[in-house]
Amino acid sequence: MDFMTLSGLLGGLALFMLGMQLMTEGLRQAAGKQLKQILQTGTDSDWRGLSSGTLITTLVQSSSVVTVATIGFVNAGLLNLRQSITVILGCNLGTTATGWLVALIGFKLSTHFFALPILALGMALRLLGRHKKLAHLGTALAGFGLFFVGLDVLKTTLEGFQQTFTLQPEGVGLLGLASALLAGFILTVVMQSSSAAMVVILSLIASTNLPISAMAAAVIGANLGTTSTAVLAVIGATANAKRIAAAHVVFNLITGMVGLLLLLPARQLLDNLSAYWDPVLLLAGFHTLFNLLGIILFWRFIFRLSQFLERLFRTQEENLSAPQFLDRNILTTPTLALEAMSQELTRVSQLTSALARQAISSELTEIVQLERQRDAILSLCGQIADYNQKIARESLSEETSKQLPIALRVTRYYSHITQLAAHLPTYYDTLAALANAGLNHQINEYQQAAITLIDSCEIQPDSCYETNAHLQLLHLEKQYQRLKTTVLEQTVQGHLPGSESITLLDSLSQIHQLSQQVEKAARYWSSMLPLQIRQQPTHDHSGAS
Repeated sequence: MDFMTLSGLLGGLALFMLGMQLMTEGLRQAAGKQLKQILQTGTDSDWRGLSSGTLITTLVQSSSVVTVATIGFVNAGLLNLRQSITVILGCNLGTTATGWLVALIGFKLSTHFFALPILALGMALRLLGRHKKLAHLGTALAGFGLFFVGLDVLKTTLEGFQQTFTLQPEGVGLLGLASALLAGFILTVVMQSSSAAMVVILSLIASTNLPISAMAAAVIGANLGTTSTAVLAVIGATANAKRIAAAHVVFNLITGMVGLLLLLPARQLLDNLSAYWDPVLLLAGFHTLFNLLGIILFWRFIFRLSQFLERLFRTQEENLSAPQFLDRNILTTPTLALEAMSQELTRVSQLTSALARQAISSELTEIVQLERQRDAILSLCGQIADYNQKIARESLSEETSKQLPIALRVTRYYSHITQLAAHLPTYYDTLAALANAGLNHQINEYQQAAITLIDSCEIQPDSCYETNAHLQLLHLEKQYQRLKTTVLEQTVQGHLPGSESITLLDSLSQIHQLSQQVEKAARYWSSMLPLQIRQQPTHDHSGAS
């Protein structure tokens, strides 16, 4: 291969990939919110999710853009994992449109006839478009034209290999198919684009005498190669991103197997048909066919796969939100079920106490992490409330019937504490900027007193409410009133800006409410314990004076 041939191959491929990138980015920007709306409204059912994924990927010619958007919607709670899997299936089907675009237009019409005028029109819109949407549409059109210019360069360069490759009468053996499959896989891994690899394969079949069966194996390899993009993209990513990537990998492996099962018995037939039919169209059809059959086989297992993936790649917060003691098998024995719920509430108390301590002391500065912990605890509280209702449907003793409302009340307290704690970081900046040393000292003492109360009220197995906690709360109430008076006086005297004063009072009030909820949760929890435990003498574990 001489320098001119090599430069033609690389240059044509570069033009094609640049054109695809411009087309993808232009369409994505021009569509804007419409893409999001399609994803949100077009996933109400599995079939609509599949259709949405196929349509959007066909339009923007990039499964990566759709996949990233899908991951974002799953992380935001707008899509569940099952819905996202149907979109990913649609993405795989949508990427086969590239082959049809090349087969029906790229090798049929003259580049000078349509590609160059489209490129010129696109650049004119990009440069002269007054509206951003029009300029983005111009970018997409320019990319569309450049796509076919690169394709033409690639095809023209590969025509020089016409005499190099010849179709063997005996067809392609298993070793040849394996080599072609590996070549397609490596090509996609190197270029990180199955569409680019597909164009190279179609250009080869259009410009040389390579057997179509070998190129079909290369198409399967390219389809499998897209899994490398998904795997590389989720290194260090969120759990949802890893689950979606895993679904993508599993599906592509299945479609690859389907493709091979189709190809092995039919490779000779394909080679014979290519003598009468356009091999480029045959190859594009084969690509679509095995992806479509893969979807049909995969369809009935979507729900099971989503359930399986939910248990994989769990984040710390998701592990926190998973109940450890709420066993549905013991619901028919209400006393055991109540004990299980009590143990889960003990765990919630400890999680909530840790979160509240961090929030009050300003130790947890990453608000996103705090919000995730909040969501995990709130999810756990919701599951406890549901479990409470299930116990209530059983035949209950009088004592158990009385304890269920108390348990629900305690659960609600912990839910409120969690929300109050998660809101405290909004006041961090005001507290950090406070220049009044005396006021700072009072606030620190108040924060420490609240943390001491939280320590005293944190539920431990078989512990009971200590009267000392109520005394601590009364002491904290007095601190709060003194501190509030000081802030108001400092503001009236002009030592504190008015806006800063309001924010500061709000933060102190949040801590005050949180402390009240903490004490109530511990007090009501104690009434759920067996009488013999409640009558045990209390000990002061708080260390407060």
